[in-house]
Amino acid sequence: MDLITTLLIAVGVAMDAFAVSLGIGTSPNGRNMRAAFRLAFHFGFFQGGMTLLGWLAGSTVERFISSVDHWIAFALLAFVGGRMLIEGLKNHTEEVETGKDPSRGGTLVILCVATSIDALAVGLSMALIEVKIAIACSVIALVTFGLSLVGVRLGQRLGARFGKRMEVLGGLILIGIGIRILVSHLMGL
Repeated sequence: MDLITTLLIAVGVAMDAFAVSLGIGTSPNGRNMRAAFRLAFHFGFFQGGMTLLGWLAGSTVERFISSVDHWIAFALLAFVGGRMLIEGLKNHTEEVETGKDPSRGGTLVILCVATSIDALAVGLSMALIEVKIAIACSVIALVTFGLSLVGVRLGQRLGARFGKRMEVLGGLILIGIGIRILVSHLMGL
């Protein structure tokens, strides 16, 4: 597999992480640059790692995961998106910065797993073709890191300008991504 193909795959796999990062950047707790780097690092790490795990698992595990991966991704993204939506719709008289930091703990793990399930499938497919997996995983991780960082920064600018409305939009984006994943798998797209 050539570098251009690997880059195109990396961008495609990273789009969910980019969209999630955009949504997180809109929330008050997503406006911290340290949290943005932590989030982008973990998204990149999980994308590259899941690609490697998929490659290692080969076709053995594919039949078990492919039947439920879309349900897992949908459930995780709908859960996190729903929480963001509820927070955005709450009537706060002042913006409170005490909410959960999406770049830490269980929320981070949920987001990383939800956005990297496709990378696992990509790794499974890479096991069937001749590919330099170390290069592919590195490219996928770096592209995901970069796009996630851009997504958070763009979300921060939108969130600072539009406030709670952007947090609602961010939650809707996450739920929409989950629905898109579910529908595309159920319809065979």
